[in-house]
Amino acid sequence: MNVAIIGRPNVGKSALFNRLVGRKIAIVHDQPGITRDRISAICERGARPFTVWDTGGVLGAGETELTVQVRRAVDEALNESDLLLFIVDAHDGLTPVDEELARMLRKSRKPVVLVVNKIDNDRHEPLAADFDSLGFEKSVSISAEHNRGMLDLLDEIDRALPASAEIESRGSRIEHRLRIAIIGRPNVGKSSFINAIVQSERAIVSELPGTTRDSIDIAYKRDGEQLLFIDTAGIRRRGKLSSSVEVFSVMRAERSIRRADLCLLIVDLTSGVTAQDKRIAGLIQEAGKAALIVLNKWDLVKPKRGGAQTIRDLVTDVRERIFFLDYAPALIASARTGENVERLFGMIDQIERASKTRVGTGVLNRLMRAAFAANPPPLVKGKRLKLFYAAQASGSQDRKLQPPEFVLFVNDPRLLPRTFARYLEASIRKQIPLPGLPIILTLRARSKKV
Repeated sequence: MNVAIIGRPNVGKSALFNRLVGRKIAIVHDQPGITRDRISAICERGARPFTVWDTGGVLGAGETELTVQVRRAVDEALNESDLLLFIVDAHDGLTPVDEELARMLRKSRKPVVLVVNKIDNDRHEPLAADFDSLGFEKSVSISAEHNRGMLDLLDEIDRALPASAEIESRGSRIEHRLRIAIIGRPNVGKSSFINAIVQSERAIVSELPGTTRDSIDIAYKRDGEQLLFIDTAGIRRRGKLSSSVEVFSVMRAERSIRRADLCLLIVDLTSGVTAQDKRIAGLIQEAGKAALIVLNKWDLVKPKRGGAQTIRDLVTDVRERIFFLDYAPALIASARTGENVERLFGMIDQIERASKTRVGTGVLNRLMRAAFAANPPPLVKGKRLKLFYAAQASGSQDRKLQPPEFVLFVNDPRLLPRTFARYLEASIRKQIPLPGLPIILTLRARSKKV
């Protein structure tokens, strides 16, 4: 069951969206036109759960290049929704844009609830009368910011939703096979790439850097299974954040890394690996996430430097520059032409299969002892790390894709230098293919007598 929030810029669509879903997903800001993409989440506050969509502000956002795409996103929401929430601003009064939008909604022949926002107290109630001329039968006065009138709105939504439609209950909620975050600095082609993946224009694409400011969840069904792609705002260097909106966007992108099962780091081939690409790769590594590097805009590089040797050189260069994310496979692709985009799914499948690898305790202990014998750990304050035995941790049943964790029982975990830890990780990878997965080494102190 889908409910779309429609309205002109800065009337409170994102505030209403956040209030309905009970979480601050959409960015709320007094600058018009902040939300440009469609964002969806489940609302469970009413009698029946439903999916609520927040759409970009229609008209007057001050960015003419985006207007057509924003309107197209709203048109898609109109076509795919069972109910429309038409939100207006009580303090601004009825505007020509509201009237034009009302005509557009009536033509859709979908149920509409008029939501008069910013009725913050009883003194504001008479302001709602300005919108009676729009002719909508169902109308509710609310204050999304102050949670006023929300129960009345939820009751009206429940009455307006088609009774015969299938409702997604808590128990039947769609389970996504994987949550995949699309990560990268601004204007490297993240939204273009996700559009190429899902073969639609769900995320707005523009040459303007920073078009995506929210982290947007996009469900995609493939071979009967649901994947969830998270299109994140471009991550800028902290010192170059142009506004508080950019600060919020960076925070959302960082949270998206943490909640993802797999991160796709998009790198722009035309500019190569930058310091900011390295910083973002570091965020993925620090979060201990599975990763895949996508070298985008191959169509712009290929005519000048095409050939198998060039591809190998490009991948080698990325490996050298982002050496600490060396476990991540690299895919050279073009979001614009779609070249090699389909190969992404085979690489994701390979990473997912590798995550299910179990290493026998005997095999792991022989491997670790051979590594210690071939290159003994260095002395740390006159003491040397000693290995008693090793085992692979079972992992959490809740996580769909998780890196392998190996537990080493040693005399003193403090005696492990980072360089030796990397050596042990490399020794494991040499014997056990684990593409796309970081290796987690957990050391535990254990007496040799035990």
